[in-house]
Amino acid sequence: MRPSGRKSSPPNQPAGVASAPRVRVLLPLPLAAGAYDYRLPQGFVAPLGSFVVVPLNGRETLGVVWDGEGNPDLAPSRLRDVMTVLDVPPMGENLRRFVDWVAAYTLSPPGAVLRMAMSSPGAFTPPSAKAGWQRAPGEGRNAPDPRMTPARLRVMEALPPGEVMSGTALAEAAGVSPAVVRGLADAGMLVPALLPEGDLFPPPDPEHPGPILLPDQASAAARLREKVAERRFGVTLLTGVTGSGKTEVYLDAVAECLRRGRQALVLLPEIALSAQWLDRFRARFGVSPALWHSELGTRTRARTWRAVAEGGVQVLVGARSALFLPFPDLGLIIVDEEHETAFKQEDGVVYHARDMAVVRARLSQASCILVSATPSLETLNNVEAGRYDHVDLPQRHGAAGMPGVEAIDLRKHAPERGRFIAPPLIEAIRETLARGEQAMLFLNRRGYAPLTLCRACGHRMRCPNCTAWLVEHRAQRRLQCHHCGHAEPIPPTCPECNAPGTLTPVGPGVERVVEEATELFPDARRIVMASDTIPGPAAATAAADSIATRQVDLIIGTQIVAKGWHFPHLTLVGVVDADLGLAGGDLRAAERTLQLLHQVSGRAGRAEAPGRVLLQTFNPDHPVMRALVSGDLEAFMAEEAAGRRPGHWPPYGRLAALIVSAEDEREADRAARDLGLAAPRADGVEILGPAPAPLALLRGRHRRRLLLKARKDVQIQPLLRDWLARVKLPNSVRVQVDVDPVGFL
Repeated sequence: MRPSGRKSSPPNQPAGVASAPRVRVLLPLPLAAGAYDYRLPQGFVAPLGSFVVVPLNGRETLGVVWDGEGNPDLAPSRLRDVMTVLDVPPMGENLRRFVDWVAAYTLSPPGAVLRMAMSSPGAFTPPSAKAGWQRAPGEGRNAPDPRMTPARLRVMEALPPGEVMSGTALAEAAGVSPAVVRGLADAGMLVPALLPEGDLFPPPDPEHPGPILLPDQASAAARLREKVAERRFGVTLLTGVTGSGKTEVYLDAVAECLRRGRQALVLLPEIALSAQWLDRFRARFGVSPALWHSELGTRTRARTWRAVAEGGVQVLVGARSALFLPFPDLGLIIVDEEHETAFKQEDGVVYHARDMAVVRARLSQASCILVSATPSLETLNNVEAGRYDHVDLPQRHGAAGMPGVEAIDLRKHAPERGRFIAPPLIEAIRETLARGEQAMLFLNRRGYAPLTLCRACGHRMRCPNCTAWLVEHRAQRRLQCHHCGHAEPIPPTCPECNAPGTLTPVGPGVERVVEEATELFPDARRIVMASDTIPGPAAATAAADSIATRQVDLIIGTQIVAKGWHFPHLTLVGVVDADLGLAGGDLRAAERTLQLLHQVSGRAGRAEAPGRVLLQTFNPDHPVMRALVSGDLEAFMAEEAAGRRPGHWPPYGRLAALIVSAEDEREADRAARDLGLAAPRADGVEILGPAPAPLALLRGRHRRRLLLKARKDVQIQPLLRDWLARVKLPNSVRVQVDVDPVGFL
């Protein structure tokens, strides 16, 4: 469909049309051919980066005028005309180069990468008038309205008389859901009004009074400001113990970027759940940043995309896809929690946002700051090699100290039969609650139980589409696959032997921990923080508020609770199954387990009261447990490095995975075998496989995996391209290339 905001096309061209200039147009489609040649009619002006509408196979398609030479063998008479040049700021050279770089590195069609940079089709139509809300005339002058709930009162307090705010901004400022704003409108307390120009993205004030930094924080902030002021590419790793004030320090670098008149991008692993981070930003700059994540509505995404392209957004905070937004003058990229696997995109174009952020910064001559209390081994290796600078904050902010960490040996302190919380942890929780402090139970597993089996015949309930057990969700009375989404009711009889009432949950999920905690601590006020119960920003804000205002005694959650929360009254963290992430043959299993458990441990004792962390484990002598108890994370990472270096495993070598999949198992086997026979043979290169992937069946497709392992100095992309070109596979077979894999499912 042609965008309604197109420029009008010129009249029919004269016979001399063959002399009209040609342009290359890249389309946001996964086409192997790359850019196509089109003719630019007389009267059209389309510099590089222009967004255009062109014909393709009988339909009109958006595209971008791209760099490079056209096809001189294609006669001008065979070229189709560009239909429209859109009134949108052209895509800058830096972003076009970034699209080409990502495509070449990941072995993806350039059009598939371009599609991520054009992810908001509504941005290519002229913006309509922006509607918002203001107080109804006379509202607030009368006696208190009995319909005013606490949530509604917060909305009215966030909207001064005479001002107009968008519904999204108003709900966010008040920490409520959009439904509360709509309810006030339905009650006549809010009336529609047009937003003043620029109200959606008010400029942050770099001179707005922020928190006073301690000497070590001020020193770190000064070094980061210097990097930004240089207006050239460089990468700095900012480390520090949990609660040391890393966020406040790097926000000072954002302020310097604003003073220099450039744009800043902050990447967070879970932006939709980062309510407290947004509070810190508002406290530092007086306004909210622009947001970019999957929870945004279509209209908000379109306005944000266009405002970024026009230079109207000075600071944007987003998920990994924000890297592909059209910033005209990007001066700073910050990747917070750079070690998080959430920065890796596993579907479509497979890329790691941390690594691509470094590339985007280099192409933009921008500063890049990677932030983590537990940085990845890849980043530490770059620091050691001198490619990245390093700034460290070794102490917690204010009077808070690091929590004490202890391991509970489950071989000596086993929970009661059918229970999962050991007696020492139960006693510690009771003591904590008796002091009026808050406690947390952490288990990184959703649902009630990870496995359901029949006591009579041993049958295990598994997903029909995946190599995975179905997870029981008792509250919804269903079994669900967390890989493909398949769900089914819990059957009354075993589907294998038809025995009634024999299906039994095995192992704990977070719902089962809640059930156990309810029996053990019946008077404790509880909240569950998991992706099933915290679906988005409004729910995250409400949960954080209830914990901060001490309406909650016991927090029970999955990995969501590990990500940057500041709960000043939380003094005890109990990890129900500290061994959970260590199973399997994943190269990074120990590293990731250490990072996650250190993060969740860091939620304890962030104010004056000392914190305590108890890790339930069957293997207290495991290097991960020893590192957490001793606090010597550097020694653990050094040991990890020593184990990987001799075998040229990342980061001391290169890896690329080829995942072969087909609906027919024999077809998948044949394709994997053919690829294995055609594998490259070169010095410093080793091919592992083919072998069934750990998830050998996923979403109904059988999967086989091959791994290319190479020395660090080997360029693997040419090897991969040549390898794939030598094997002709049927259309029913897919091959996904994952350069630098972080997971092996």
